[in-house]
Amino acid sequence: MDWIASLQGLVGGVLIGLSAVWLMGALGRIAGISGIIGNLITQRPKGDSAWRIAFLFGLVSGPLLVMAMGGGLGNVADAPGAVIGAPAGGVPLMLIAGLLVGLGTGLGSGCTSGHGVCGLARLSPRSMAATGVFLLTAVATVYVMRHMIGGGV
Repeated sequence: MDWIASLQGLVGGVLIGLSAVWLMGALGRIAGISGIIGNLITQRPKGDSAWRIAFLFGLVSGPLLVMAMGGGLGNVADAPGAVIGAPAGGVPLMLIAGLLVGLGTGLGSGCTSGHGVCGLARLSPRSMAATGVFLLTAVATVYVMRHMIGGGV
């Protein structure tokens, strides 16, 4: 077992939880990334963009700070020693997948950060159902990609 990777995951999870609690306590807002970005783009409600920009800046600057301090991105590729591998299905498939995720967050009224982190912590029945659907969809997608299409993903 890779204890360092486990501790990094634990620390990352704690930081995500703390940011969600801080946002809820300080501003009464849910830390749902799709809602933060979506409402920033559409400017609803008016004059509510400063905290959204600050939150997104923190989301992006955290990993950049870790990299600047020599921490790297970790091994998110299949090969040992690699940092980031090529998209498994190619760029066009990745773009289609991103579009479908965006549509799904619109249909589900949120994403895994809003429903899975914040909603489950508040024991929201709607978020429990949405997170269950997210997980079942992920399992079905992996099954189809690996066993029916045979993409080796």
